[in-house]
Amino acid sequence: MSSGVGAALKTANVEQGSTVVIFGLGGIGLAVAEGSRICGASRIIGVDINTDKFEIGKQFGVTDFVNSNSYGDKPISQVINEMTNGGADYCFECVGMGTLVQEAYACCRKGWGKTIVLGVDKPGAMLTFKSFDILHMGKTIMGSLFGGLKPKSDVPLLVKRYLDKELELDKFVTHEVSFQDINKAFDLLVEGKSLRCVIWMDK
Repeated sequence: MSSGVGAALKTANVEQGSTVVIFGLGGIGLAVAEGSRICGASRIIGVDINTDKFEIGKQFGVTDFVNSNSYGDKPISQVINEMTNGGADYCFECVGMGTLVQEAYACCRKGWGKTIVLGVDKPGAMLTFKSFDILHMGKTIMGSLFGGLKPKSDVPLLVKRYLDKELELDKFVTHEVSFQDINKAFDLLVEGKSLRCVIWMDK
């Protein structure tokens, strides 16, 4: 949760009234949405192939949904650029696919847009961009470690936001199982039905 929320609050420093695109509405992506909501983003677009995530996303502030399987050969970056009249202010890649990093960067607004990469690709994977797109578009692409949070100083601030009911964490817990049913927790995760599962050791 902290990686996604921190990426919006600290790494990207999402501004009020901005447009955000999130590739992947898993736990990290939804945490980015929650962080963007707290920052006051006016539009949060979620991109995913799991249509069940669309309704879930609304709880975290997602305002628009794009199913990337619904557009045939049309690049999702083109879809987003058309939706946003030129690109989003902030794009977050939360899946871990090089092609999606490229798509996220492609739908990031020229001049000031930021692309934040949170997804982890396979070891040794390479990213390829045209030099002109990197050097002459006025856009930023960067990675994020622990959401840019400093554990000693920033985590207590997140805890305070939670206690003040500004940061809503309880909705991330979708299931609870006993330790003897731990395999069920993994099954729910693989099936895309669980965000975070509490495993009770004493039940």
